[in-house]
Amino acid sequence: MWTIPKPRYKNCNKLDTRDEAEMAVNIGGVRLVLDGDVLNRYPESRLAELINCSTLNYDMIYSLCDDYDPGKNEFYFDRDPDAFRCIIDVYYFGEIHIKRGICPICFIKEMEFWKIHQSYLDECCKIKLILDDLDGDPSVNCSAQCLKFLWKLMEKPESSLPARGIAVASFLFVLVSSVVMCVGTIPEVQVEDEEGDLVEHPMLEAIETACIGWFTVEYLLRFVSCPNKLHFFLSFMNIIDFMAIIPFYVVLTLTYLGTAMMDLAKVQQAVQALRIMRIARVFKLARHSSGLQTFTYALKRSFKELGLLLMYMGIGIFVFSALGYTIEQSHPETLFSSIPQSFWWAIITMTTVGYGDIYPKTTLGKCNAAISFLCGVIAIALPIHPIINNFVNFYNKQKVLETAAKHELELMELQSSDDSLMKATRTCGAAGALESSMRTSRSDNCIPLLEESTRTLKSKDYCSETESF
Repeated sequence: MWTIPKPRYKNCNKLDTRDEAEMAVNIGGVRLVLDGDVLNRYPESRLAELINCSTLNYDMIYSLCDDYDPGKNEFYFDRDPDAFRCIIDVYYFGEIHIKRGICPICFIKEMEFWKIHQSYLDECCKIKLILDDLDGDPSVNCSAQCLKFLWKLMEKPESSLPARGIAVASFLFVLVSSVVMCVGTIPEVQVEDEEGDLVEHPMLEAIETACIGWFTVEYLLRFVSCPNKLHFFLSFMNIIDFMAIIPFYVVLTLTYLGTAMMDLAKVQQAVQALRIMRIARVFKLARHSSGLQTFTYALKRSFKELGLLLMYMGIGIFVFSALGYTIEQSHPETLFSSIPQSFWWAIITMTTVGYGDIYPKTTLGKCNAAISFLCGVIAIALPIHPIINNFVNFYNKQKVLETAAKHELELMELQSSDDSLMKATRTCGAAGALESSMRTSRSDNCIPLLEESTRTLKSKDYCSETESF
C-alpha cells in the first residue's frame, strides 16, 4: 500500500476531521488512502462523487466503482494503477504528467473514466497525444490518412525521418533566402538595368524565386493538411509565413501589370516598400528552433513584468526629461530645447546607451543625469528575474518534451522490429515444430524480460524528470 501525502487543514471548530474524510481505494490490486478534502477540489470527478455519496446507497456506489467492501470501507476499481498514479497528481498539483511507457490512447480513456478533463495535461506531455496515431487508424478512409500523414510530415519533424529532412530543408531555405536578401543590397554585386539603375543580380533573383517557390508549396501543403483551417489562419507563425511570401507575388503583379494602371515611379516605390517586408521570413526560423520558441514563450508569459518595466521607464523618462529641460534652461548653450526633445536624452540615459548627441552642461543637470542613470539600471534589473525564471521553466519542459519524443520513437522502432521478426517467424513454414518452439520461447523469455527492463528504465526516467520539475 502506498499513501498520497495529505495536507492538514484547519476548520472553523479547530478540529482535525481528516480521518473522517479519508477513503481507501484499490486500483488494480494497489491500495491507496486518499483525503476527501483534496478530492473535493474537483467535485465533478469520479472519486469526489464517490466520497460524497452515502455509504448506504449501494446502487450509486456500484455505479461508480467495480466492487465495495463495507467492512473495510474500501472501493475496488479494475483499472490501470500506473495511469492512476499519474492522474491522482491533478488533485495535489493541478496538472498531470504521463509517465513514460503508458499508451496515450489508454491514458486518455483512463482520464475519461476518472472524469478528469484533458486540459489538465501539462504541455510537456501533450506530445504523447500526437505520437499515439503514427501507425494510422484502419477505420479512417484513405484520404483522411493521407492528410494525417501529410500534416505530420510538414508539422512534426520528430514523427519520422522524412519529416525531419523536410524541416532541415525548410531551415536551409530560410537561411539562403536571408543571405540572398542581404547580399543583393551590396553595390558591387548589383548590376545596371536598361535605365542605368542598380538592381539585384539575375542569379540572386533566381535563387530568391526558388526559395519563394519552396515557401509557397510548404504553406499550401500545411494548409491543405491542417485539420482546423480557422486556427491555421489565426496562428501567429502562419501569419509570419504568409507575410514572407505574399510580397513576392505582389511585386510580381505590380511589375508586369502595375505600369499600365499607375505611374512607374509609384510602382517602384511600392515595390521597394514591399521588398522591406521580406525581413519577415527571418521569423520563420522560430518554427524550426526550439530556442527561439522558448524565448518567445518566455516573453509571452512575462507580459505583466514587461508592462511593469515599461511603466517604470515611462514615468522615469517623463520625470527626468522635465527636470533636465528645466535645469538646463539657465545655460546659454543648452541642448535641451523642449521637453519632448528631452525624452530622447532620458531614454538613452536610463537605458545606459548614451550616444552623446544631447548631454547636460550644468552641475545640477549632471546630477540629474546620474540619478536617472541609476534609476534606469534598477528599473531594468527588477523584472529580469521573473522573466529568466519563465524562460528556464519552459526550457526545462521543452527538454523533457524532446526527450520523451525521442524515447517514444525508439520504443516504436523497437516494437516495429519486434513485429516484423514475429511475422518472419510465422512465414517460415518449413519446420512447424521448430516454429512453435521458437514462438513459445520468445513469448516466455524475450517479451517479459523486455517489458521488465523497459518498465524499470521508465520508472527511473520518470522519477528523474519529476525531480527536475
